[in-house]
Amino acid sequence: MSIPRSEYPRPQFVRDAWVNLNGEWDFEIDYAMSGEEKKFFERDCLNQKIIVPFCPESELSGIGNCDFMPCVWYRRNFDVPKQYEGKDVILHFGAVDYRAVIYINGQKAGEHTGGYTSFSLNITEYLKDDGNYVTVCAYDDTRSLNQATGKQSGRLESFGCFYTRTTGIWQTVWLEFADKRRVDSIRITSDIDTPSVTVGVKIPSEALGSTVRIEALWDGKAVGCVSTALYSLYTELNIVLSEKHLWEIGKGGLYDLAITLEDNGTICDSVKSYFGLRSVALDGMKFKVNNEVVFGRWVLDQGFYPDGIYTAPTDEALKNDILYSMQLGFNGARMHEKVFEARYLYHADKLGYLIWGEFANWGLDICSAGQLQHFLPQWIESMERDFNSPALIGWCPFNETWNTCGNRQCNAVLDMAYRVTKALDGTRPVIDTSGNFHVVTDIYDVHDYEQNPKLFEGYYSEIEKGIVNDQTERNPEWKGRQHYDGKAPVFVSEYGGIRWAENENEGWGYGDAPKSEEEFIERYRGLTEALLNNKNIMGFCYTQLYDVEQEVNGLMTYDREFKFDPEIFRKINTQKAAIEE
Repeated sequence: MSIPRSEYPRPQFVRDAWVNLNGEWDFEIDYAMSGEEKKFFERDCLNQKIIVPFCPESELSGIGNCDFMPCVWYRRNFDVPKQYEGKDVILHFGAVDYRAVIYINGQKAGEHTGGYTSFSLNITEYLKDDGNYVTVCAYDDTRSLNQATGKQSGRLESFGCFYTRTTGIWQTVWLEFADKRRVDSIRITSDIDTPSVTVGVKIPSEALGSTVRIEALWDGKAVGCVSTALYSLYTELNIVLSEKHLWEIGKGGLYDLAITLEDNGTICDSVKSYFGLRSVALDGMKFKVNNEVVFGRWVLDQGFYPDGIYTAPTDEALKNDILYSMQLGFNGARMHEKVFEARYLYHADKLGYLIWGEFANWGLDICSAGQLQHFLPQWIESMERDFNSPALIGWCPFNETWNTCGNRQCNAVLDMAYRVTKALDGTRPVIDTSGNFHVVTDIYDVHDYEQNPKLFEGYYSEIEKGIVNDQTERNPEWKGRQHYDGKAPVFVSEYGGIRWAENENEGWGYGDAPKSEEEFIERYRGLTEALLNNKNIMGFCYTQLYDVEQEVNGLMTYDREFKFDPEIFRKINTQKAAIEE
């Protein structure tokens, strides 16, 4: 049987010594959540089979159970290949929803909380010479209001803009083999003016005194190199580049990095990575990439698949969603209410596709005390994983956090999230929360699903006077939620959402469905040109790239078929924007 999702899962930090653990595992649903007491972690088998990394709700998993599953168990045997004996064995999980407890040979090796972030465990001390097995217990309570769930439905069924849940393992599981003297992680920033790249190197204490050598390459040719002995656990090294090749929108353009750690002439570790030479900045009302004004032509991407739910059936499917978007004339996406797989960002890096890094905050009741503990650690993990991606041009930790409770708790959470994000990354703009309510933000972000192009255009005609889309007349309950200071760039980060299905009464969407293809296209044109032609708007994000289950707002079906000729939308979207003049 071939291994599903067999490609290397972490393209920005590649080691050759690894084994993919995807494929058939034992599986069991623990409705009573009594498996720990019953010592499931000592059992030789469980009562079902599942195909990892697909969640048990999905068809591809072989389970297809869409009911609530408060606890699930996984088990599989593995052995360490002989050539890696003597190395540390590190067990990696791309993502497990929501709280994962990991056992190796019946012993608890560690646990992790958070359904969207990657984690790893050094399991060397728990291993036997042969006959090893790993057991995973995953707890998931979508309705607790204390865990991030994104667009996962809190009802038994999907409804509105909420879709099928994901429980347990939903990204690649893999083993990695490394020397105790190794590089743990790297942090990359580039300077287009010098031009140069700075690489921060984090090591364990066992590697102190070793020498690290970092070489930058362009198209296989060495264009810069630096080496130094390491006497601290974190060291930054700067490489001046002999050739300047900017990372470009729609084209990409990546340098390679070869990182080698040596100790007394012995190579202890070799890691391959890459980087893009690019800058991101805000200049008044304008958004700039590499000092050039860019209008953001973003599209909402939910990251759902008919057969895999949260997990793309193939690596090609991840890449294709970007290619489809570019075919429609978009230059990037909001990765919406989900932390996408690392390989999605890799494809965006390669293709030159602009990405907003967001979090799946829905499901968290941030009006209640103590919610930062359920948010910040996971948000920081996601930032650390994706920081090096040149395609990622901004952060947005929350989406549509309306402060309906009207208390200071909500404001304090948003304020803290913004400030922590800025402290961890001063190179990218930060939006505290996407959609009509801000506490502190670099960009004034608005959601507006008005379907009449003339009215829509009028809502943004007085930005110079400090008036942006005052929706209080349409939504009186929003009074006092928003105030535009007239200074921040304006981003209409959700609009459109035009309904279109074979049966006009089918599915869920915004507003009345057009009566004909011509009406759909003209409505799309009118709404989009209202934003393109406004000299005070820096970008838009259309809702959405493809339908998801009952939501039929996509320019494509859920099966990724174009509803209309994509060339029509490419011509509309790629018109020169007023702010680019």
